This record gives sequence, structure tokens and C-alpha cells, in this order.
Amino acid sequence: MTFEEIRKILSTKTVGIAGCGGLGSNCAVALARSGVGKLIVADFDIIQESNLNRQYYYNDQIGQQKCHTLSDNIYFVNDQVKVVAHQIKLGPDDIVRIYKDCDVLIEAFDLAEMKQMIIETVLSEMPDMPLICGMGMAGFGNNNSIRMEEYDNLYICGDFETEIAVDVPPMAPRVGIVANMQANQAVELIIKKHLKDGINNK
Repeated sequence: MTFEEIRKILSTKTVGIAGCGGLGSNCAVALARSGVGKLIVADFDIIQESNLNRQYYYNDQIGQQKCHTLSDNIYFVNDQVKVVAHQIKLGPDDIVRIYKDCDVLIEAFDLAEMKQMIIETVLSEMPDMPLICGMGMAGFGNNNSIRMEEYDNLYICGDFETEIAVDVPPMAPRVGIVANMQANQAVELIIKKHLKDGINNK
């Protein structure tokens, strides 16, 4: 498929991203560059100087809301993408309400308990929704440990073990790899479903 063919398909699709930090901001930009038509993003946090080592923000944006600033940054990457931004700390009811009409949902939280919450919510309340999670991306090096595993409609990207700590900080290279892996998986799922639906409709 040519890029124009891929972009034509993606332009009609909606991807949800829960969290606008290292994973979420970089994943959103990768999807915008790929031509996804609509992104629904949510985050309650503001940009801090310590975020700039791995998140898609700039020095003069410190202190601004992540979700709305990410929307602004995406506009300068691809002004054809519609971004719906929610300034909110997501709970189970919010996830169902905000992301129910998405084609794919991407988990981009920092905290393990939030990751568990969205997985449990989607599996129980939105079982047909593909959910792409990130798990294990701290530190640097060890490229070959990063992979994607599939469990029905749940896809997990990362090394599955490296937790963030003071001496194992999240850094741009590995966070970016996982974020782009999540975006890549979303594109693959959307294109495959589109092609499958096309065959079934013939």
C-alpha cells in the first residue's frame, strides 16, 4: 500500500489515548504523522521541566496543561487531525464515556494501578475494544528486550519488567521506542480490520 492509501484509511479512524506523558504524547504525534483522522486524549497533569527529557513538549510550555498543549503541538505536525482533549483524571466511568466510539484505545499511564484500572475496565465494559498498553521501558539500552505480546484484544508493548526508579529513570530512547511501537500496532490493527471488512463486504 502507498502512504496515500494508508492515510486515506486512517483519516476516517479515531484513536483514544489515555495519558499525555512520555508514552501518550509521542504516540499521539506518531499517529498524527501517519494520518489518523481523530485523536481523543485525556490527562489531568501540567507540563514540568522534568518531563522534557522524554515528552513531546517544549521549555516555553512548562506550566501548561498537557492535554491541551499536546493538541496545539499536533496542529503544527498535521493540521488535518482533529484532537479532542479532556483535562481529567480518568476513572472507569470516564474511560467508557470518553473512549466508547474509538477504533483503538492506547494506555499511556505512569502508575501501575492506573494501568491495571484501565485494563480491567476495558476488558469488562468494552471487551471488543482493542487496548494497547505499555509495560517496562525505563532506563536505557537492551533494545532486544522490548517486544509486543498479544492476549486476544489486549496488546502489551515493552520489556514487561523494567520499573521506573530513581536509578532507573524513564528516558527518551526507550520510552519513544515503546510509544512508537504502540502507534505502529494501532495502525496495523486499523489497516487489517479495514481490509478484512472490505473482503467481507464483497
